Amino acid sequence: MAKNKTVFVCSECGNRVVKWQGRCNECGAWDSFTEEVLAPASEKTAVNPQSLSDIRSYKLSEITAGSESRYATGLRELDRVLGGGLVKGSLVLLSGDPGIGKSTIILQMCQTLGEKLSILYVSGEESQRQLKLRAQRLRVTTENLNVLTETNVETIDAYIHATRPDIVMIDSIQTMNLPSISSVPGSVSQVRECTNAFLHTAKTLDIPVLVVGHVNKDGAIAGPKVLEHIVDAVLYFEGEKNLTYRVLRAVKNRFGSTNEIGVFEMNDHGLSEVANPSAVLIGGRPHNVSGTCVTCVMEGTRPILAEVQGLVTATGFGNPRRMATGFDFNRLNLLLAVLEKRVGLHFSAFDAYVNIVGGLRLDEPAVDLAVVLALASGLKDTVIREDVIAFGEIGLAGEVRTVLNAEARVLEAARLGFKRCVIPIHNVKTLSKKAADSIEVIGVRTIRKAFDAVVN
Repeated sequence: MAKNKTVFVCSECGNRVVKWQGRCNECGAWDSFTEEVLAPASEKTAVNPQSLSDIRSYKLSEITAGSESRYATGLRELDRVLGGGLVKGSLVLLSGDPGIGKSTIILQMCQTLGEKLSILYVSGEESQRQLKLRAQRLRVTTENLNVLTETNVETIDAYIHATRPDIVMIDSIQTMNLPSISSVPGSVSQVRECTNAFLHTAKTLDIPVLVVGHVNKDGAIAGPKVLEHIVDAVLYFEGEKNLTYRVLRAVKNRFGSTNEIGVFEMNDHGLSEVANPSAVLIGGRPHNVSGTCVTCVMEGTRPILAEVQGLVTATGFGNPRRMATGFDFNRLNLLLAVLEKRVGLHFSAFDAYVNIVGGLRLDEPAVDLAVVLALASGLKDTVIREDVIAFGEIGLAGEVRTVLNAEARVLEAARLGFKRCVIPIHNVKTLSKKAADSIEVIGVRTIRKAFDAVVN
């Protein structure tokens, strides 16, 4: 009788080795190998050549695409991220930190979806009574929601084929297991094969399956990297648990854009949509305080205003401290070097801190101008006008470079009551008459000109 074989599998690339290694030779990842027990291989049955006569390929011109059939979730912010709703036959992975609101949002979806559709909620983490208590808190009262507390994928798959629900929710994929695989639930092989099983069910029955996934200590989705390649869409919840706002992003989406975001607020009754994130994020700004500047970033087709704060204080250490929250740390050091070399503002004896208010993380280069203005304001202790907004990319020569979608940003700033907009001078030529007349637009070439425009 053949014995089970033990191998070690890289969770990043799937590379298999017979002995544990600290670093994967294929992808270079460190501490990524997990133990996996392989069952003896069964004898493979040869494919009958006569059965190939039933297989046919189709020319692209012969295939009718038709229109995508989507289910509206009842949460417009979620529909925006998905590209219009849940697509039939799609497999969607929802991931995020513990307590961020993954189980909350899929249970809230059931209230609207359950008005016309039958939903199967498969829970491997909570009992039926616990789900009932959470549903009462979230005010989910639909009669078309069926709860199944099971972790055996073969049993779940048989139940889905027997009952044929319209939508399936799996919470979570790390608790599911296949009895034919000897490894424990949550292992690389279990997560991969369980996801493959649900993918086959979704495509065969043409029903959307939404899967909740955990993350590891580094913030990446737990399990093999191939998990993200299997599914049709990967949604990721961002935000700190001690803050009320949550940002939902699409890391991958075969049926829509990956640039859109959804903003939610966590309260006593679950997650509520934030229809106007700009007004919320810049609300409560301090008055007559140095080191604060408002900027505008593009999240897909949506312009969002955010407040950038910069604090500069005399250092008490041999080396000055630099800290950034919601902004790239290396980019902060680069901008500080530009301010010292090109503008003559010396930060070598000062600690510098940058914070993006509201828990957002801004990676767009257009934020550069607001960051350097906030830092310069904090160093000189000069107040930036409250009715001013600024955006632009900063080059190593100290120049303010062109950004995309300038007109949409200017119109959003005017809509929220700002009076002056400081932008790269090359963007002024591209603005329409409507945008130019809605707000005072000042085009600048250098950081010095920009600072003069926001304080005078």
